[in-house]
Amino acid sequence: MRRLHSLAGRAAAALGLALCVASAQAAMGLAELPGREGDGPVTVFYPSAGPEATVQRGPFSLQLAPDAPPSPGNGRLVAISHGSGGNPWVHADLARVLVQHGYVVAMPRHRGDNALDPSTPGPQSWRQRPGEVSRAIDAVLADPRFAALDARHVGLYGMSAGGHTALVFAGGRWSPGAFRRHCEANLEADFAFCVGLATRLHHDAWDGLREWVVRQVLRLKFRDEAWLGHEDPRVAAVVAGVPAAADFDMASLARPRVPLALVTARDDRWLVPRFHSTPVLAACLPRCEWLADIAGGHGALLSPPPPADRLGDIALDLLGDPLGFDRGAMHGIDEAIAGFFDRHLTRP
Repeated sequence: MRRLHSLAGRAAAALGLALCVASAQAAMGLAELPGREGDGPVTVFYPSAGPEATVQRGPFSLQLAPDAPPSPGNGRLVAISHGSGGNPWVHADLARVLVQHGYVVAMPRHRGDNALDPSTPGPQSWRQRPGEVSRAIDAVLADPRFAALDARHVGLYGMSAGGHTALVFAGGRWSPGAFRRHCEANLEADFAFCVGLATRLHHDAWDGLREWVVRQVLRLKFRDEAWLGHEDPRVAAVVAGVPAAADFDMASLARPRVPLALVTARDDRWLVPRFHSTPVLAACLPRCEWLADIAGGHGALLSPPPPADRLGDIALDLLGDPLGFDRGAMHGIDEAIAGFFDRHLTRP
């Protein structure tokens, strides 16, 4: 009997190794699912044995297998919430690493805060993003091609505004009123978070007027003091990359609902760490994991990065890599993110 157990164990280990090898060699399939309840489309990447070809999406040339049949992976789904003005393609490198680990990866297009329609970023988008993620999970799980996925162990990665969404799924609560109060108190020091890409300070005689206009908008639009949150019991592990977080009740993140990890960027000038990632870490450690601190800026987690000629001056200043930044190191960060999900989604 002991010998039978030993043989069974070896067979299971061999099967697991074979699945890992198969996943590592898998092509990256691409599908687009219709969104639900008026949401934008859901882009899905997945392991496939289909042949890859060059696929052009905007300025990005990617090797993908569009609509190819899925291959068996690890049976788990990871959703990705993009940042303000984002799209699926700037997270294609992370998606590929996740696919090589066996995951199906789903990316909703957040309404009013994506590359095609950047009309309503900030708190208006943050209100609706968690529901969009949950409905994107619904859409993937309802597709017959992905029927074998485990609906009880879903991962979520979010970057920037998507990191804000990720913190909500980890149990955090925030409010538009907290956003207003933070920006009124720290407008000059955290200007990009409070204003986005609409304008910036020029350190000239007009800065006083710029700040006065911003304060009037803040007081008019962000008076709601209600704390906002969202629960989805299917999401079982969360990674927040350079998250927008200054409007959170940090006490709500002291005991994350699920395993939570953070990736930070020490030279982030869009979401200044001392207002965002640093208070989150102070609140949640040691009950969360500080997965990596990148020696780069806010745009380090965009991989492949958007071409510089597609960015305006403000975006280029906030997203561009600092001098000497090694983009080659980002593959290791992606592997660390996938490893975190492996530990919390695929192991007993």
